Amino acid sequence: MQSIITTVANEISEVLSNVQEDEAIHLSEHLKKANRIFVYGEGRSGLMGKAFAMRLMHGGFPVYVIGETITPSMEKGDLLIAISGSGSTGAIVQFASKAKEIGAGGFLVTTNRESKLASICDGILCIPAATKYRRQGEPETIQPLGNQFDQSVHLVLDAIIIGTLEQEDTNEAMVKRHANME
Repeated sequence: MQSIITTVANEISEVLSNVQEDEAIHLSEHLKKANRIFVYGEGRSGLMGKAFAMRLMHGGFPVYVIGETITPSMEKGDLLIAISGSGSTGAIVQFASKAKEIGAGGFLVTTNRESKLASICDGILCIPAATKYRRQGEPETIQPLGNQFDQSVHLVLDAIIIGTLEQEDTNEAMVKRHANME
């Protein structure tokens, strides 16, 4: 079991070392400028999106997860963060198109720079990880499906929040915004 744990950790380290810093900084800048942030992904990408939204809330950002009952209408000046390994998930393409039509920004977290979503969004954060499709150029992995992408997305987005808040927030302030009804 330890060899599997080590292999997974090494795979993720390799993916993280190949994330382009300028793309991460670009996403950080979009987060700071947005009036409100809306996050969406399907399946496990959606779960990573919810974790990201929770961290953004802890950091004091006005953030919503698309599909939740309390999510308001998106408006001009808002930002959609779309998470899709393939960059072609149908519902996400529709949401990104609608956001653009409204005048909201769009930022894609994906493995596929050439996707339909990439052409719609204002920015891309490419996570060079394996997906369930195992396309040419994706890294080797012992992990099934999109595990490598999901794990890498979680760590990269957490790092972006840390970098975005570096001078602006403290752990104590974030603890005050953490759920206290648990």
